[in-house]
Amino acid sequence: MPEGDVLYSDVAFTRTSGNTKETVLSSDETTYSEVKILKTQPPVEQQGLQQEEPITRSKVTERATLLVLCVLLAAAVVGLGVVSFDNSQKKKHIQKLEVEFEALKKNHTQKLCETKPVTTAQPVCPKPTEVKIDDTCPKCEEDWELHGEKCYYFSTRESTWNQSRDDCRHGGGDLVKIDSREEQFFLELRVRKKMDNDEDRFWIGLTDSKEEGKWLWVDDSPLNTSLAFWGDTPKQPDNWTGNNGENLPEGEDCVVMGKKSGADDLKCWVDVFCKRNYKSICEKSAETGRVTRV
Repeated sequence: MPEGDVLYSDVAFTRTSGNTKETVLSSDETTYSEVKILKTQPPVEQQGLQQEEPITRSKVTERATLLVLCVLLAAAVVGLGVVSFDNSQKKKHIQKLEVEFEALKKNHTQKLCETKPVTTAQPVCPKPTEVKIDDTCPKCEEDWELHGEKCYYFSTRESTWNQSRDDCRHGGGDLVKIDSREEQFFLELRVRKKMDNDEDRFWIGLTDSKEEGKWLWVDDSPLNTSLAFWGDTPKQPDNWTGNNGENLPEGEDCVVMGKKSGADDLKCWVDVFCKRNYKSICEKSAETGRVTRV
């Protein structure tokens, strides 16, 4: 046994002499007793485990907390995406309703006038109770359709862009210039009903024949890019020149519109070769009629 583990103790023996007790302690009577006291200590490995256990529990708690935060963050991102998509769809629906409302409001003026079948416009207005004598109303010639303050003629005669423009001018107008989303909505709907298939399109008064990429209307005003309705299947305008440029060396410098199956967000403009034959849309200002009787 190592010295460090040995404890020494004096033991005293008591002698009895009569009624007197006497404690005697002498060197001769001294007995040494060796007492072993073992210091009980846990094994080193057990100490290590006891120390590591709180650390391990702490790490598990941290990981669980981090996992919960990640799940909550992912749920928040998904929820935000759903809300954003829903708002986007509602916005598109509202814009569509606004366009339809404007179209219906402008078409309402058409009910105030009658089309008189004569070659020269002699405006004649109806006699609803809300109309007063000398009130005015827009009026179009025979075969022309009234929308707002303008008249439109949808020609089914197929010809080149230049020939179609000459025909429109001969009738007192020009190839149509589209100035608003509401007007595009009206034309897209009317053209769709007159088409036999997706290739049965109509010329409009837009071209970049003077300078490639610089789109101008027939009155030489530049195209407002916020009111451009280029198709995107395939992406337009693409100025396709044919295979290796051998078919259409001049490129596609004139524009037609229309999609029989319906255009997504009214996007149905396509740039094509100006010398191809298509139907056309002519436009001119409506004349003014006057109520003579109620």
